[in-house]
Amino acid sequence: MVILDESEYQRLRLKADEWEPLMPEPLPSGNYPAAEALAVIQARNILHARRKLGLSQVELARRAGIRAEMLNRIEQGELSPSVSTVEKIDQALRQAEKQGRNKHRSAL
Repeated sequence: MVILDESEYQRLRLKADEWEPLMPEPLPSGNYPAAEALAVIQARNILHARRKLGLSQVELARRAGIRAEMLNRIEQGELSPSVSTVEKIDQALRQAEKQGRNKHRSAL
C-alpha cells in the first residue's frame, strides 16, 4: 500500500489520462507503416472520445458489449478491431454522448 496526499494523487491521475499510444517508427521512406499507424490513430480517437465523455474503459466496454481487455488492447494500439467492433464502440460513444446532453438539459 502507498499513501499519497490527495493533491499528488489527483496530479498523477490527470497525468495518466494524458497518455496515448505513440506512432510507430517511420520507414526509411519517411512514411509510417499503414496498418500500425491506422491502429494508433484509431486508438487515439477512441481514447479522446472516451475521456471527453468521462467514461472508464470498463464502462465503455460494457456499453459496447465487448470485453474490457479488448478495449484496452485497442486503446494501446496493439489490436486493430474489426469493423463490427468499431461500430459497437462508436454506437456506445454516441449513446453516452446523447445521454450526457440529455442530463445537461434536464439539469437546466
